[in-house]
Amino acid sequence: TGCDRHFKMNSWAQGMIYLAVLVAFAACDAPPVPLDDIVIEKTFVPEQCGRAVKVGDYVRYHYNGMFPDGKKFDSSYDRGSTYNVYVGKKQLIEGMDRALVGMCVNERRLVKIPPQLAYGKEGYGDVIPPDSILHFDVLLLDVWNPEDGVQINTYHTPGNCSRKVEVSDYVRYHYNGTLLDGTLFDSSHTRLRTYDTYVGIGWLIAGMDQGLLGMCVGERRIITMPPSLGYGSNGDGSDIPGQASLVFDVVLLDLHNPKDGISIDNQVVPDNCLRKSVAGDFIRYHYNGSLLDGTFFDSSYSRNRTYDTYVGKGYVIGGMDEGLIGVCIGERRRITIPPHLGYGEEGTGIPGSAVLVFDIHIIDFHNPSDKVEISTTYKPEACETLTKKGDFVKYHYNASLMDGNFIDSTYNYGKTYNIVLGANQVVPGMEEGLMEMCVGERRHLVIPPHLGYGERGVDGEVPGSAVLIFDIELIEMEVGLPDGYMFIWNDEVSANLFTEMDADKDLQVLASEFTDYILRQVNEGKGRLAPGFDAYRIIENMFSNQDRNGDGKITEEEFKLKADETSHDEL
Repeated sequence: TGCDRHFKMNSWAQGMIYLAVLVAFAACDAPPVPLDDIVIEKTFVPEQCGRAVKVGDYVRYHYNGMFPDGKKFDSSYDRGSTYNVYVGKKQLIEGMDRALVGMCVNERRLVKIPPQLAYGKEGYGDVIPPDSILHFDVLLLDVWNPEDGVQINTYHTPGNCSRKVEVSDYVRYHYNGTLLDGTLFDSSHTRLRTYDTYVGIGWLIAGMDQGLLGMCVGERRIITMPPSLGYGSNGDGSDIPGQASLVFDVVLLDLHNPKDGISIDNQVVPDNCLRKSVAGDFIRYHYNGSLLDGTFFDSSYSRNRTYDTYVGKGYVIGGMDEGLIGVCIGERRRITIPPHLGYGEEGTGIPGSAVLVFDIHIIDFHNPSDKVEISTTYKPEACETLTKKGDFVKYHYNASLMDGNFIDSTYNYGKTYNIVLGANQVVPGMEEGLMEMCVGERRHLVIPPHLGYGERGVDGEVPGSAVLIFDIELIEMEVGLPDGYMFIWNDEVSANLFTEMDADKDLQVLASEFTDYILRQVNEGKGRLAPGFDAYRIIENMFSNQDRNGDGKITEEEFKLKADETSHDEL
């Protein structure tokens, strides 16, 4: 086959083949046909060709130079650097000048150039003989024009763009940096850290300074720049060659300006807002915290507990301290906080120089100086006997938090809640709210935590530092005894009191005799025990106070009436 002369003749058919082969060998032995013009064979064409070489463009390409017999006379690969040159400006042999026109980046061409469009009859020293046809295997890596500026291709635009990058803004972005042929030279993604910088004040190469302007958070764009707006003729000395076009695939994650303050977006404001928070208030709120690109970093909801703090006193970051002023209970607002009012350049579990976005819901707030708020919602016409300390009261209530969350209700149990006023049987705020109330009256109470369940609350029922709401109705009351008394006589005290108690006349009163006597007086209406307490506990305490020496019996010498005592609560 080809120009192989080794074969055998076995038949007439082989003889005919022999004749045909002789013709072929004649062609093999003939001198090469001269080229009149360049011949271009496209050995690889990329699917996409964003730009084709034109006269006046500057190109970077690799090549292997060969003679028609395959002998190599030159190669850019061997020198380890591309050949960089303007096209169509007679900086190349004419055939190459023409062959490069129309090429795309990453396109590969086999170019055959006749001597009259190469080095002609003179050749080139000892390298290229006269009248040589030259073959060049060319791979185009880069093309740009001195007239080029920054090219921007936005391929994703967020639905909401409330702000765009301007000169002097500070931005945080991720990028992949490649050459025009797709060779990766750098990436913030591989470092797992955004690139953070000011824009438009010379901290970046000029092309990036221009390319970032006008971007929205969440936007993705491809920024292509010529070397004059990148690293110029020298490159970066490492991964970016001189005269290289640069391509940056950028996603903007964050932007702010050092002059920014917080921004507040009121999402839900209750129709009825009787009070707004001020500096010094203690506030309970829920929040979701995210970065400007939507990346979540914290939530009080995930801990199933509000964040509780004083506002305006530096207990929280400056932006939150400011953003929590002037809120209503039940309000929902979005607070956007620049880093200088957040966690600054260092960050705290979040990226440095990050803008913070908090979606907050105000659950309640109070001030340490707050008192119980009492409002009467119903008062009967006959309202003369009012409750006081020592009275035994029975009342119904509905209890909730300031945000409306239900706590408890006596109506669910079908019975009243019964206490003695002034006996510390309920929280101080409730005791205050039940004072000077008449049977049938209804009240609405707002009780701050320092008069309620305090910082600890009631586990599983009332959160710590929660303001309480009670709607109460007084159902029944029994007038208590004078302050300091647990038992009083309704009639004149018998002059023979000790003798009457001493049932067996043995000149001493045992506990059983004492108890029987006091209960008899109460049953006959001659005496009265303090209401709301265990009668036997009261009598036991009375007996103990009379039994001076603690021997389990009272003698006449030990026995005294309260009127004769300096201070204790019994007869």
